[in-house]
Amino acid sequence: MINQIKNYSNEKMKMCIENFQIQINNIRTGRASPELLHSIKIDYFGSRVPLKNISAIIVENFNTLKINVFDESNITLIKKSILNSNLNLNPVVCGKSIIVPIPSLTEERRKDLIKVARSSAENARICIRNIRKNANDKIKSCLKNKTISKDNEYTAQNNIQKITDECIKKIDNILFSKEKELINF
Repeated sequence: MINQIKNYSNEKMKMCIENFQIQINNIRTGRASPELLHSIKIDYFGSRVPLKNISAIIVENFNTLKINVFDESNITLIKKSILNSNLNLNPVVCGKSIIVPIPSLTEERRKDLIKVARSSAENARICIRNIRKNANDKIKSCLKNKTISKDNEYTAQNNIQKITDECIKKIDNILFSKEKELINF
């Protein structure tokens, strides 16, 4: 029972880290990266489809992305979706593809992006702490139901705390590297 709680909590915490990593990758640093457009979804035949599923996104140079659309009838939909995203990008249709220039960052914009990254990091930490709290509550209920001993409860809570500390450290490292990237670019 304790191993199930530990494994479940570990998996949920890893998912929080992965979600945080995705959010951080979407914060642009002024250089072109296909991950920048991975969060954009297109209305494609009645369903929301990620842009990367209906096109090929390539880096043309350090500040330009090129989107090669598989079906030319979707070009206007893709352009509109990029314009409506909160990425502040201005795509240009060029024949059968879309060119997305990535503007350089100002000092003020960099500071704003660092604030956004820190906010996302704090949300990820809160998510991990909530998972820890739920795991500890389950462990306490096992103790209350007398399925585990007091020593097992103590050991299990320590293990959950170690996993929590490792996950928060990973989030801090990801945040640190992103801040460094934003400042030094």
